Amino acid sequence: MRAARSGTKDGLEKTKIAVMRRVSFLHKKEHSDDTEDDTGYLDVMVSEAKHPPAQLGPMPEGLSSQQIVRRHILSSIVQSERSYLDSLKRILQEYQRPLMEAEPRILSVRKIRPIFFRLREIMQCHSMFQIALASRVAEWDSCEKIGDLFVASFSKSMVLDVYSDYVNNFTNAMALIKKACMSKPAFLEFLKVRKQASSADRITLYGLMVKPIQRFPQFILLLQDMLKNTPTGHVDRLPLQLALTELETLAEKLNEQKRVADQVTETQQLARCVSDRSLSKLLNSEQSSLILCETLIETVYGERGQVLKSKERKVFLFGDMLICANINVKYVSWTRGPPDISSLVPVGPKYTLKWSAPLQQVHVVEVGQEGAQTKDTLYQLGGIKRPGRSIILGPPRLYQELQELHHDLSVVEQVTLLVGTLQGTYQNLNTTVAQDWCLALQRLIRIKEDQIQSANKCRLRLQVPGRPDKSGRPVSFTVVFNTPSPVSKISWVNRFHLAKIALRDENTPGWFSAEDDGKTKAPFWCPLLACRIGSKTASIKLGAALHNPVQCALLGFSAVSTSFPQGYLWVAGGGDSTQGQVDIFSLNRSTPRPVKSLQMGARVRCLEYVPEPTPSENAETGPHNSTGVGNTICVGLDDGCILVYGSMDTAAQCLVTLRNPEGCPVLCLKHSGNFLFAGLRDGTLMVYERHPGGTSLITLDVSLYCTLIKVTVGSDPIRTLLALEGLVWASCANTVTVLDGFSLCTQRFEVHQDPLVSVAHMVRAVGGVWMAFSEGSSIRLFHTETLEHLQEINISTPSSFYNPSQKSVRVTSLLICQGLLWVGTAQGIIITLPVPKLEGIPKITGKGMMSLNAHCGPVDFLVALSSTLSPDLLKRDSVVEGHDSACGVDDRSDSSSQESLQQASISGQVDGKGKGRGVLLQYRLRSTSGLPGRPLTVRAEEASDSSLESLEHSMEDGSIYELSDDPDMWVRGRSCEREGVRRDRVSSVAVISGGKGFRRLREGSVATTAESTLMIWQLPLKV
Repeated sequence: MRAARSGTKDGLEKTKIAVMRRVSFLHKKEHSDDTEDDTGYLDVMVSEAKHPPAQLGPMPEGLSSQQIVRRHILSSIVQSERSYLDSLKRILQEYQRPLMEAEPRILSVRKIRPIFFRLREIMQCHSMFQIALASRVAEWDSCEKIGDLFVASFSKSMVLDVYSDYVNNFTNAMALIKKACMSKPAFLEFLKVRKQASSADRITLYGLMVKPIQRFPQFILLLQDMLKNTPTGHVDRLPLQLALTELETLAEKLNEQKRVADQVTETQQLARCVSDRSLSKLLNSEQSSLILCETLIETVYGERGQVLKSKERKVFLFGDMLICANINVKYVSWTRGPPDISSLVPVGPKYTLKWSAPLQQVHVVEVGQEGAQTKDTLYQLGGIKRPGRSIILGPPRLYQELQELHHDLSVVEQVTLLVGTLQGTYQNLNTTVAQDWCLALQRLIRIKEDQIQSANKCRLRLQVPGRPDKSGRPVSFTVVFNTPSPVSKISWVNRFHLAKIALRDENTPGWFSAEDDGKTKAPFWCPLLACRIGSKTASIKLGAALHNPVQCALLGFSAVSTSFPQGYLWVAGGGDSTQGQVDIFSLNRSTPRPVKSLQMGARVRCLEYVPEPTPSENAETGPHNSTGVGNTICVGLDDGCILVYGSMDTAAQCLVTLRNPEGCPVLCLKHSGNFLFAGLRDGTLMVYERHPGGTSLITLDVSLYCTLIKVTVGSDPIRTLLALEGLVWASCANTVTVLDGFSLCTQRFEVHQDPLVSVAHMVRAVGGVWMAFSEGSSIRLFHTETLEHLQEINISTPSSFYNPSQKSVRVTSLLICQGLLWVGTAQGIIITLPVPKLEGIPKITGKGMMSLNAHCGPVDFLVALSSTLSPDLLKRDSVVEGHDSACGVDDRSDSSSQESLQQASISGQVDGKGKGRGVLLQYRLRSTSGLPGRPLTVRAEEASDSSLESLEHSMEDGSIYELSDDPDMWVRGRSCEREGVRRDRVSSVAVISGGKGFRRLREGSVATTAESTLMIWQLPLKV
């Protein structure tokens, strides 16, 4: 059997015994020429009379609110599984069986088999699961346990096999159905009749066949809800976490297979439509890797930004080229064909190649970057060649208003010069007032430029190389695509950036897996080595690093998708015990640059970023605490001092120095809540509390909290600390002590059998903690709640490929980031292992990858950089001109600003003049009230002061105001209801490793440098 060949034992022996005993609900499948070759599978037919579906009994009295919620979730699981089995039965009974038994044949058996491939085996798996589910539901009130059932049912290799076969064949099955609809009118009529007469829901065959692909994501959502309502210590909590791990692993594998299958289908379909043989051959080769493809709207603009034409295009981003194709959908000739086909199965489009270009020669051009174009290059836009110059592609009304504002500013500047020649002295007509007018107009210009830039948030502008002109000069043309959303544009710009990085020598290849049978081509989602930085001082040994996240307002919309996570990188180290150094790097550009270096009196052992307490944490301290220093960075030194620095800017001023009485070296720091924990070399844990004023960290009062100042964990050094929810884990020798973050009650457990081996590193992901030790190449996983040992992995296997004589590998650093467990070794090699991302257990669930870019010495640290893009960058805040929306939809939302809206006080003044629209410039009278002279006005003196004072506002607030009779004028600063419906979240992630030197493993070359080196890997944006 296939399950036996795959090594699956769970449940297989019981199934064999049931078959041998001739159990009534199991029947061997009779061999028939019309059936598909399913050798290795048992055809399970469940008798509902002997095995009725799962039914939850009446709810007993005295249940808690969480128990009631868990019963409702269990009821949803039962109903969902029953509905899923009914859908599978409908496919087999209402579609496959009639097609197989039809006389005359509607489709040949050779075509029917691949359409319904593996559906019967999927139904067998879930039929067995339903039997077990019914038994568990019947005893729910006594055990309340469901997680182990999912683990036992869906961790079998047979489940992965049948679902993998189905998912891999799904695209081919849909193509066969589409082709049969176009070539067999009888088959099309059959589908139409089945859709109308089979049931009241009128679900199509496609809607039924897509359910197996959606099944495991549905299970994951249900179990996530169940886990949220399962308290800590419950008997079902760990099984639920393990079940989520199994289901997520299974879903990830199926999604990856589906993604690869879809990309292969898209690439093959494109290759068939390409007339260029060399390009078609390249697309069909194994070297072509499709990164991203999407339907975008190409828009052609005129000289002043007006839309000339727009059309849908299919854009393909490959690893080394960009292809744009026309979408040509061809329907069959009969009258009722097109609507029937489009409603029964998705009809894939066929393409016509429009243009293709090497990826290295395609550039993303943003607003304000047009000046970077060379003068020797001709640019073609809308079919007209013109020299390279600034082309504004915003909505035409915005462009026209910007031109008008520039004209008005030049006029006001001239008026200012004329006002300076006045002979008289007037309070409200002088040079100060005229300059105020200029400032207001300049602010309006900046606002208008921001609106134009916002209108380009969904516009992807590409500079594509064309054929040289007759003189041989290169000709490039600009293509403008409208993306469905700002997130889509950010994804395109980010994938462009990463695809070009992937073409560099250090990334071709960048990772290797010994399980790939010699294939060294890593998938695109593998981290890409973006750059490396060398230290000027080779004698400095790196010790620690951290990311200080600071938002930079100077970064533009697309710059955030190509640069590293915003903020600063602090890198610490030292040459010996008498000196230390901290280097600060700015990450707000495509390449980090050093901005400051801090000299320390001793070697730096550790760094810790302490965020500013949230308002809820400081609620009891009163309103006077709002002037704290904010986020801080703590530096632990070899002389026992802890230096606390402010992280607001690069000035990096030391705010306070903390000293322990013994002067024992500080080996590790970790903050939890309002406390800072410091692990010392002598096994002592020092506790510090943030001052109630928020301005510093001080030790707790001895008279009140004497037991909280100093906690003796053991006699060995405390090498690492880990903060969980309200808990702190401290490692000492081969044990870990769990401390309550508030009461400091302790619990100790042993993690290694050898007392001479100590815990060197700990990292946490969701429900588990991975630990590495001072000796050996094994890492171990422990449950965060039960402290149970769950998994052990030997990481020497992948790294031994390039050094077979190497006996052991020692782990020097650990990091978990975006579904990958990063392991740094003493040999300078970095290994990544996949772990789940959800609320399950972070077990190693796949093959490991080894980086071919390594250090020459130990990997001193691994640190993750992460920042979330500002929500303002993701808003659809473009100003729409008719049908010309930046996002391709009629979305009239407003950009964010701090300008106020004074509709009521202004509309009356404008209405009196009968003017349809206008902009009101105001200035602050306090700026001129102290000047000599009288106000220059036509109004009476009694009314002049009050009327003019009513217009008073700050001098910097030259704003745009909405007028009641101008509905097309959209005002900055007003929230849009549609924006609150969907909030996209985009995160930028990178990983930095530090160590001595740099070398490439694949070439077997020696180190290129002996200095301390930082290697920076960039990952795709996380949406």
